[in-house]
Amino acid sequence: MNSIFYTLIITVLVMISSCSVAQPGRYSTSNKKAIKLYEAGRACFNDMNPTTGKRSLGCAETNLKKAIEKDPSFAEAYSLLSNVFVEKGDLATAISYKEQMMQQSSRFSQSEYFYIASMLMALGEYEKCIGYSEKYLLARNPNPRFVAACQKYINNSRFGINAKRNPEKYEPVNMGAQINSRFPEYFPSLTADDSTLLFTRTIDDSRVDYYQKQEDIFITNKKSESIWEKASSVSPNINTVANEGAPTLSADGKYIIMVGCATGPDGKYGDDRQGYGSCDLFVSERIGKEWTKPVNMGKPINSGHWETQPCFSSDGKTLYFVRGLVKHRERRDPKNQDIYKTEILPNGTWSVPEKLGSNINTPGREESVQIHPDGQTLYFSSDGHTGMGGQDLYMSRVDATGRWGKAVNLGYPINTHKDENSLLVSSNGSIALFASDREGGYGDLDLYSFNLPQKYQPIETTFMKGLVYDEETKKPLAAKFQLIDLKTGKIVKAAIANSGSGDFIVALPTNKEFALIAEHDGYLFFSKNYSLDKLKKNKDGFSINVPMKPIKSGDSFVLENIFFDVNKYDLKPASKTELGKLKKILTENTSLKIELGGHTDSDGDNERNQILSENRAKAVVDWLVSNGIEKDRLSYKGYGESKPLVDNDTAENKAKNRRTEVKVL
Repeated sequence: MNSIFYTLIITVLVMISSCSVAQPGRYSTSNKKAIKLYEAGRACFNDMNPTTGKRSLGCAETNLKKAIEKDPSFAEAYSLLSNVFVEKGDLATAISYKEQMMQQSSRFSQSEYFYIASMLMALGEYEKCIGYSEKYLLARNPNPRFVAACQKYINNSRFGINAKRNPEKYEPVNMGAQINSRFPEYFPSLTADDSTLLFTRTIDDSRVDYYQKQEDIFITNKKSESIWEKASSVSPNINTVANEGAPTLSADGKYIIMVGCATGPDGKYGDDRQGYGSCDLFVSERIGKEWTKPVNMGKPINSGHWETQPCFSSDGKTLYFVRGLVKHRERRDPKNQDIYKTEILPNGTWSVPEKLGSNINTPGREESVQIHPDGQTLYFSSDGHTGMGGQDLYMSRVDATGRWGKAVNLGYPINTHKDENSLLVSSNGSIALFASDREGGYGDLDLYSFNLPQKYQPIETTFMKGLVYDEETKKPLAAKFQLIDLKTGKIVKAAIANSGSGDFIVALPTNKEFALIAEHDGYLFFSKNYSLDKLKKNKDGFSINVPMKPIKSGDSFVLENIFFDVNKYDLKPASKTELGKLKKILTENTSLKIELGGHTDSDGDNERNQILSENRAKAVVDWLVSNGIEKDRLSYKGYGESKPLVDNDTAENKAKNRRTEVKVL
């Protein structure tokens, strides 16, 4: 059943039946016995058990059916009996009583057309929904809010009818007993290499006095192409008696950003975890093989509202999340939710979160956001865009100006009249994971996978694994590193290697040329450029090692990402990132003096090569001096073609010999 429409029906129908429709003395019948039975049924329906929160539905149903027997044209009795079956979750029977009311009596509110249209929308009965919606639109003095809803029902129904006539190829596969259980599993998250899966599971927990249930985060690692290890609790440092869930992993698997929620009527978070609202975002770091205790991400990310369902971009710079605006005294489950983003500023703090534009957010409810590792495709769920009726799954691509394009519905049967969310698209873009309570599962919600149709796939990406270590001792280093697009000069990825193991993973667009620059205190920075189409790829993606040299007199290293045009010595703009790193080392190590050496290949005249190499080395020194480095700490020398690294026998080798080198003096 569609939860959003179910809530709408419960709220509106209960209000109507208990108030305006059922005012004594204004009934559609004069049969006193029928009225007496109706009022008894209404009393049962309004009798809410304070412990269970349930109504006396059996008593209400019995009395209302008897009232109808006394007068088959008693409109109010049909209407309230319909509400009884709404409460039971039986919308088909609830609709049948509405329709009987309309057949037996003409003395019913025109709003009944709207209520029945709502229920038909929730069941995906599109043709009939259009009919009743149009009837309400013809009513005298219609409620503007109901008019807007009926117009939306008509649009959704027409979309749904067309989508079902043109279904997408869709064959979901249960991810198996290693992941799924009798409990609900949802909100999956993957590392960039698709080898580690996190998800949320709701479990029974007697420690939770009020609900007897709570959410925890579980983890599993891939053993082979389609086989996973048995999922287990991610860490006792993360999971508590309170609710933890909707985790997102950084691309390298080093950080988890997760949701921590208050549980129970006392609003406690568990342990000594402090929060700003009913749900906040927390972060935990993996050091070696263990996760640290989560830390609240604080303001401006968290607020007195509801923050949930984070997604950390693979470039390590942007966090997307969902914020629900909580009304006064409302602790949980806000009805209006939007997708926000925040970015890491140069000083290491987070920017004030901004709401994504109207192509993404609506007056309705947006959920389960994923920014794909391609950095250009957004997946999310919403009940505000035109769709199949409930929460549908959508995608949007960013344009050249940075604006998100119009939301594209993923079609039927990926979407249905029920609620769909928790979509996750793998790094390679071909496989999607989602949560569903469809028949044949292991329990409540299970995680499923399916092949995502080509037109909904993101831009193709791959990933790179690496290890950062001390070149001499082989000790792993938690170096900072950046990947720079050589064409644009922009930083496309930024991360920190794991402090315990030195490893990192980053997702990358294919067919790109980029520079990798790593830096760590006390070490010369590592610099190298790559072209993915020339790197050797295996089943684990691209693998590179990043050896780093301690700063020592006499050592030298090549500035791989200093660029000049052929036979020229003017620095190209793409060189600025590397020059900035060199400037940083000199700024942080004030006693450091260096020599810049220029080298050429063997092509051309020896004397011209000598002059060219000297001018190129001087160009680097001039840039450093103009950017604040003392001139007496710098020297330069041109070596021409006299010191090749390799034989000048191929174009590739000649490229290696054309270089700018730094020697520590």
